[in-house]
Amino acid sequence: MTIHTPKSPIGLDGVAAAETRLSHVDGEKGELIIAGEWISDLVAANSFEGVTARLWSLATESMISEAEVRAALGEARVRAFKRLPVLLAATKELSVVDGFRAAVAALHSEHGLIDDATIVGALPVIAAALVRQANNEAAVAPDPTRGHAADTLYMLRGVAASAAEAKALDAYLVTVGDHGMNASTFTARVVASTRADLFAAITAGYCALTGPLHGGAPEPVLEMLDAIGTRERIVPWIDTALSRGERLMGFGHRIYRVRDPRADVLKTTMNTLGANSIDLPFAAEVEAYAREALRKKNPERALDTNVEFFTAILLDAIQIPRRCFTPIFACARAAGWTAHAREQVRLGRLLRPNSLYTGEMPA
Repeated sequence: MTIHTPKSPIGLDGVAAAETRLSHVDGEKGELIIAGEWISDLVAANSFEGVTARLWSLATESMISEAEVRAALGEARVRAFKRLPVLLAATKELSVVDGFRAAVAALHSEHGLIDDATIVGALPVIAAALVRQANNEAAVAPDPTRGHAADTLYMLRGVAASAAEAKALDAYLVTVGDHGMNASTFTARVVASTRADLFAAITAGYCALTGPLHGGAPEPVLEMLDAIGTRERIVPWIDTALSRGERLMGFGHRIYRVRDPRADVLKTTMNTLGANSIDLPFAAEVEAYAREALRKKNPERALDTNVEFFTAILLDAIQIPRRCFTPIFACARAAGWTAHAREQVRLGRLLRPNSLYTGEMPA
């Protein structure tokens, strides 16, 4: 028997799996374009509802306005709240992250209504209800007149968030709403390409998101900051961690070879929000020394700050519980997932890549 040795790269690196008008990532230059705009410009001038409208319009080639999305999401949150007993029926013995998966899988099409809005509107209702259920608190009914971000915080807390907090969460939702052909988006597109319904595609996307190599880094960033503790411990803690070959959470990215552009967007948002539970000067010192230490260790390809570092700080500052970080990420990314799934269906191509066989060949 002979062994077949593949001559092509594995992991789909550099392989274009689909055409899209939704977003573009250039890892070498550190660029992110969503709906035709640089991410920094997009966040500065748009709400989550506005960006969602643009993504859905591009995906379906049918114009939908920000006002229409805002109304549709508000109505969808109200409908989802009425269905919470059904959606949460199988979640009581599960963690928030796993319960969210079970509840999302229970979503289904509602006659005569837009499935995209049903999904994106339901996710923060589910996330908030799960957190409150874990705290032995009753779920809080949504207010459809509020913006999506403001209502998400309201349902989590039971009291209205400040305008600054709502704006900060809105900036986060826009920043991470789409990001090219990432693992969860690719998963959603694969499922959608089979003509499975949108709910199956988004459930699959969320399952991919829960993997620690994709959406699980924000909470460990806070654990790292907690472990460092004080300014005096920054240098010895980081040096010791790197000497042991440990990963510094919030640094490095599979795609970006330079600084993640989303990190600066969220850092700017944090500076306008001000500190709450996080000592911003301390976090800035951790970031600065970590970048310096990583440059010294890997001068040819230093690991720079990624979006998770400031995601953790931002979400903690606006009192999002750590166990809810992944579901909140999903609440944002659902805008991109639904748009990519719709675009894939419109293109009409089954995604079915080849594999590189490395087994034995017959005689």
